[in-house]
Amino acid sequence: MSEHAWMRACARFCVWVLLSLAAIHPAWAEWQQGEYRIIRALYGTPERNVDVTARLKELAQRDERFRLGNGVFGVDPDRGRDKVLRIYAVGPNGRDRTFEYPEGSWVDGAQFEGWRGGSWGDGGRDDNGAGNWGGRPGHHDGGDGEYRILQALYGTAERNVDVTSRLKDLARRDERFRLSNDTFGIDPDRGHRKVLRIYAEGPDGRNRSFEYTEGSWVDGAQFSGWSGGNWGQGGWRGGWGGDRPGYGNGYDGGGRSGLQILRAEYGSNNRKIDITYRLQQRVNQGRLNVKVDNDTAGDDPAERQDKKLWITYSVDGREMSRVVKEGRFLMLP
Repeated sequence: MSEHAWMRACARFCVWVLLSLAAIHPAWAEWQQGEYRIIRALYGTPERNVDVTARLKELAQRDERFRLGNGVFGVDPDRGRDKVLRIYAVGPNGRDRTFEYPEGSWVDGAQFEGWRGGSWGDGGRDDNGAGNWGGRPGHHDGGDGEYRILQALYGTAERNVDVTSRLKDLARRDERFRLSNDTFGIDPDRGHRKVLRIYAEGPDGRNRSFEYTEGSWVDGAQFSGWSGGNWGQGGWRGGWGGDRPGYGNGYDGGGRSGLQILRAEYGSNNRKIDITYRLQQRVNQGRLNVKVDNDTAGDDPAERQDKKLWITYSVDGREMSRVVKEGRFLMLP
């Protein structure tokens, strides 16, 4: 047998082995790297939503991420309102989790088991609440999460207020709530989009912040002792600027020093996304050096449009702002 003939025979044998493995164990061929198995998917608002599990399977079979909108599912379940895709899933430890994607965001199946193969969505936990928009399957938001809240602030980088006590009052109701100025009875920065920032400590002792923009829904699923109010006794002194100890953004634990990224938005006109946290993570030894583009932002908020970065930062307590065009490099300070 010639060398070429031998190589062709080996190639045919390898293909036969691969096909045989896939036939014996189809899940092996799905390239499933995620750890969460999807139970059900709903699209819409708490008041009006539709089951889109079957349609999501069709999209998953293409094995490519997609941008969320009414056109994806061919329906607008609640006209005039911002909608969300809610994916209910179960993790490897048997605990349930909900993934939320607002309109305009990108969706991929990296974290889901058997995404492309479609071996999910059996709705096997409907008796525990899967598909009930108001809660997570098998989860009652009673506070069995892994993050302990240290402090909560509401507003903008320039003007914000401590709402930890008010958040405790809301948590005691053990219900989700929609975020607005009415939630806390104050508008700390009129005319600007505001954010609720919850600073918390994880099981590994590292601090993390959770952000909720106006109009989004807030629940306490990921926070320990949520409804009991056994949190918010202090321990956070970083202020608004995302000064998370352990994230290398120049915070010294007592006051502001070095480079602080206060606010950063990327996009064009009214199509912008907040990338403050992403840039905070890129600060290294008090410096930031990045290219202003979609990769740095993690998304393209205004396709086929020229975009810019609007950034507010401080160096040793002195606040400054810059605007940088897409494709240019940003070097701070």
